[in-house]
Amino acid sequence: MVRNNNESGITQSLAGFAANVTYEELSPDVVDWAKYLCLDFAGVTLNGSTTDSAKAVVQALEDVGRSGPSAIVGTDKRVLPEYAAMANGTAFHSIEMDDINNEASLHPGVVAYPTALAMADITTVSGKEFISAVVAGYDVIVRLGRALKPKEHYARGFHPTGTCGAFGAAAVAARLLGLQGDSYTHALGIAGSQAAGSMEYLAQGAWTKRLHPGWSSHSGIWAALLARAGYTGPTTILEGRDGFLTAYSGDPDPSLVLKDLGEEYQITRTGVKPHACCRYNQGPIDCLLDLRQTHNIQPMEVEEVKIGMLSAGMGLVASPEEAKRNPTSVVDMQFSMPFAAAVALTYGRASLTEYAPGVPDRPEVRHIMDRVQCVTDPELDALYPRHFPTWAEVRTSDGRTCRSELTYPKGDPENPVTWDEMREKFNTLSAPVIGSQRQQEIIAAIDSLDQMDDVRQLASLLSTE
Repeated sequence: MVRNNNESGITQSLAGFAANVTYEELSPDVVDWAKYLCLDFAGVTLNGSTTDSAKAVVQALEDVGRSGPSAIVGTDKRVLPEYAAMANGTAFHSIEMDDINNEASLHPGVVAYPTALAMADITTVSGKEFISAVVAGYDVIVRLGRALKPKEHYARGFHPTGTCGAFGAAAVAARLLGLQGDSYTHALGIAGSQAAGSMEYLAQGAWTKRLHPGWSSHSGIWAALLARAGYTGPTTILEGRDGFLTAYSGDPDPSLVLKDLGEEYQITRTGVKPHACCRYNQGPIDCLLDLRQTHNIQPMEVEEVKIGMLSAGMGLVASPEEAKRNPTSVVDMQFSMPFAAAVALTYGRASLTEYAPGVPDRPEVRHIMDRVQCVTDPELDALYPRHFPTWAEVRTSDGRTCRSELTYPKGDPENPVTWDEMREKFNTLSAPVIGSQRQQEIIAAIDSLDQMDDVRQLASLLSTE
């Protein structure tokens, strides 16, 4: 339970930090992370713009005539800034290859980058201002997510990217509007009444999860605009009796909001996804790819697959067992550990190509899905949420039992995707939307992002006008 007398001032302290951290305070490493994750944003969003869920958002905006100055990534459409942020956040999140912070178990980039990009059409935003605002947004989102405790938050049926994202978007937008003091805090307070994101999408493989970050960006921008106009919000929205931490978690830890504030920037604790699915599947996929290559495992030889899972991920990707072994939509596939195991062992990858209609019905994929067993392991849980360790065992028809385990899946800050690998990811994902010349222009622009006078240049590069 949050106690006001012991934890007072959390909202104002976090707001003061986010409003005032300057580009000059950021180390070269922090700036490099911001550029690195910006390239991830560009590639994943360009590809995500081709999904049916992203196209539906654009169609809805066209139906109501929301034209404006802001570019929708991967299209030739322009709409009002808050709607561009909504569309771009949805596209960024649609293919499940967006960045991830382990400790908060959420995706900060899908909110921070679309919000900052859209704000450039409300006020002039330089590359340095863009970077510092994004860094502040990551800190706000991640700090709230870890204070809620992911397992507790999930248990209440909330998606932390959606709930914490509203605050992060407000932090980014308020900063770029130049808000300070109470006005900045009011923006966070207003955002708190818009923090939403239901996990019920899992029940039917619905698209609503993909909208969560986009709606957070929309909400955060409006929270900042309202605060600038003098609208007030509760300045104790985080720590108050009926505030965010108490309402959205059964056992929050308010001390984690301000812990190491200004000492460890959370953008440097954020990893990326090599595989096109939920974060809780990434490590097991790495283990299975290792087993497949090392032991030359053939799909139809697999008798049993056992996966060591974090308890917090069981309800997302492993339970209910029958449903996870029988995915009927792409969303179902993205959140199925049995399906992830099957494609990893069958094809040696878990890319967008595998996450497509019809793949679960292939005989070799079905063969393995029916043989996957997910189990919890207290030794794994002991390292959660700071780390997402895992292990996998495969028993084959010729009597072999092979095991692989890891602490840091590929993409984690401790086992990062290199810059060269990130450029390859960007080029692969963006190829269906733009040509090689535009790809190189975007890479160059992001590489020199801190020298850019107006980030609308980047927005234009990301459009297909």
